[in-house]
Amino acid sequence: MGEVINQIGNSNYNGEEEEQVDTESNTLNQPLVKAHRTLSSTPHALVGTKVSYIESLDYEINENDLFKHDWRKRSKTQVLQYIFLKWTFACLVGLFTGLIATLINLAVENIAGYKLLAVGHFLAQERYVTGLMMFAGANLGLTLIASVLCVCFAPTAAGPGIPEIKAYLNGIDTPNMFGATTMFVKIIGSIGAVAAGLDLGKEGPLVHIGTCIASLLGQGGTDNHRIKWRWLRYFNNDRDRRDMITCGSAAGVCAAFRSPVGGVLFALEEVATWWRSALLWRTFFSTAVVVVVLREFIQICKSGKCGLFGSGGLIMFDVSHVTYTYHVTDIIPITLIGVIGGVLGSLYNHFLHKVLRLYNLINAKGKIHKVLLSLTVSLFTSVCLYGLPFLATCKPCDPSIEERCPTNGRTGNFKQFHCPKGHYNDLATLLLTTNVDAVRNIFSSNTPNEFSMGSLWIFFVLYCILGLFTFGIATPSGLFLPIILMGSAYGRMLGGVMGSYTSIDQGLYAVLGAASLMAGSMRMTVSLCVIFLELTNNLLLLPITMIVLLIAKTVGDSFNPSIYDIILHLKGLPFLDANPEPWMRNLSVGDLGDAKPPVVTLQGVEKVARIVDVLRNTTHNAFPVLDKAEVVPQAGQATGSIELHGLILRAHLVKVLKKRWFLTEKRRTEEWEVREKFPWDELAEREDNFDDVAITSSEMQMYVDLHPLTNTTPYTVMENMSVAKALVLFRQVGLRHLLIVPKIQASGMSPVVGILTRQDLRAYNILQAFPHLEKSKGRKAN
Repeated sequence: MGEVINQIGNSNYNGEEEEQVDTESNTLNQPLVKAHRTLSSTPHALVGTKVSYIESLDYEINENDLFKHDWRKRSKTQVLQYIFLKWTFACLVGLFTGLIATLINLAVENIAGYKLLAVGHFLAQERYVTGLMMFAGANLGLTLIASVLCVCFAPTAAGPGIPEIKAYLNGIDTPNMFGATTMFVKIIGSIGAVAAGLDLGKEGPLVHIGTCIASLLGQGGTDNHRIKWRWLRYFNNDRDRRDMITCGSAAGVCAAFRSPVGGVLFALEEVATWWRSALLWRTFFSTAVVVVVLREFIQICKSGKCGLFGSGGLIMFDVSHVTYTYHVTDIIPITLIGVIGGVLGSLYNHFLHKVLRLYNLINAKGKIHKVLLSLTVSLFTSVCLYGLPFLATCKPCDPSIEERCPTNGRTGNFKQFHCPKGHYNDLATLLLTTNVDAVRNIFSSNTPNEFSMGSLWIFFVLYCILGLFTFGIATPSGLFLPIILMGSAYGRMLGGVMGSYTSIDQGLYAVLGAASLMAGSMRMTVSLCVIFLELTNNLLLLPITMIVLLIAKTVGDSFNPSIYDIILHLKGLPFLDANPEPWMRNLSVGDLGDAKPPVVTLQGVEKVARIVDVLRNTTHNAFPVLDKAEVVPQAGQATGSIELHGLILRAHLVKVLKKRWFLTEKRRTEEWEVREKFPWDELAEREDNFDDVAITSSEMQMYVDLHPLTNTTPYTVMENMSVAKALVLFRQVGLRHLLIVPKIQASGMSPVVGILTRQDLRAYNILQAFPHLEKSKGRKAN
């Protein structure tokens, strides 16, 4: 994890000198990208494995004169066209996500399958060293491809991508996160990393791929080769792109687990900050399309037309044919497995936090070190997967079972490995296979004596180690499957210890163990419950699964945050949590405004020279526009006071200068003059590059009427409002700027006390500016 942190010092931040960052001086409580010790810290963060400059998104509707005119003139046909396109894009997101998920599964199953068949051929000939060399060599080659692609072509494709998606939907612009290059590297890298046998899943990458598809569809292609169709102009804004990416995240989860309802609930519970009923319908439609596509390809592949990819390629552990029975006395082991899952999940989060910091120091040394780290983990994994089964004793096949035993093929529940005829190696059954088949084997029901306790212990310890040291390397990776593997192992062990005390099958214990560890680490409940029900296709599991998830989440929350929250903090992404800190109620927004530099304001009709000076010497993305009050003052308002006309964005000021919309005299413009110069859809484009704008000395003396481009209805709060209340408003509405206005405006006093941004409302930044609040920190208010 991590691009070189000192690259921050080399990035261009409008001439401001950056603070030198020493990666080795980071404490365990600081993000990897250290912030300035001021209220408005420099917004840099790790996106994938690349240090990027972070800005907020404009989810707020910019109600200027151009927007109001366009909204008034829209016909019913245009409104219906806009709605039709939303549903069309939702369908296309589901269609393409399902196709790519099928492609990834086909590639992984065939590449890994032929690799395992070749290894089995050498094992049958007792050429064990040759088999190891072939196994390790193939895995190293696949890992090398995945790592080099991520390091050299798309650093943002490394990792799961879910933390960055959460940040985007929270209102943070994550650069290059949803581009075409990132998507293609994510697809190929996921195939290579998963087929290499690394302890990684393709579930997180599929979520990221789904969001990339949604983003590319919404904007009409890549940034450099964008389709300029007229009907795409409706989606040229951050609000509609946010809805598209939400649909993509739900479609990705559905493609990974073939879980349509679980995908929708995952988007609602885990990644989305803002939600409404219309978005719920479209995400459900996207996941329905994904399921139809996957189902069709499953039917095709069952006929043997997909190579080694058969019915076992997709993550689907169907236990609908098994009738589970449980009684009131089983509440004790169910509670125990939930507590264990919460404790182990929090421990996993804690140690993964330390490992990611260590990996950041290694990756900071350069690209070659990132690749070498990935290859080292791959080699260690290959040696363990191939060598540890030799420690297990051969077990005789049970003649009463219907399944073939032993097997030497790619799949099977009873791998022969090096055992004599009529015997199988239970540890090889779990290790020398794909991760998906390993989960399917350990979930198997009515096989209480299939795996010995020693083999389960080796499997559990190994995947705890691999789960910690594999996540964070420079390859696409998912956390779902590694956690499922660890959880199912200790769940099955607990089932074996319980023995005759409980009537619950060991396969069910494995399912509950996987669910408890995922809840203990990721802190999800509703979506996980539905995903596991759709995975196992057995509604009888609903009551005990709910109990296990609730217990595991409660226990885990008492120790540390969820794994995705930890990663968000490590990457330095300014994510705003739903629950403000209790001490924020003792601080007013006026106090925050006083801790910031004075507000830079503009007049309604401003001189070009003043605008140029403001753009050159500040990095602010919005400026209040003030006017002298020309009406009879209201009660409490002084005569001749200044009124707040609205808020204008930096991008719009740059657009004005580039189009040279200047006036020779100081006057207000007519509405038709503005519409001729500025189509409303152009203002949605984020164009804030001021470097290539050349203004002559004569133009400097001209004027610009800012009234038509100003958002006349910005969100404002009184200066005595608590920070906690302002944070809730800022997050729920999806704001980029929040104006602070005085409670009583005196004569000649500015109507704006300050502007709050995302960085100003982060607890970490506030505590740096107000150290005395550190003593009053406590648990979060609900």
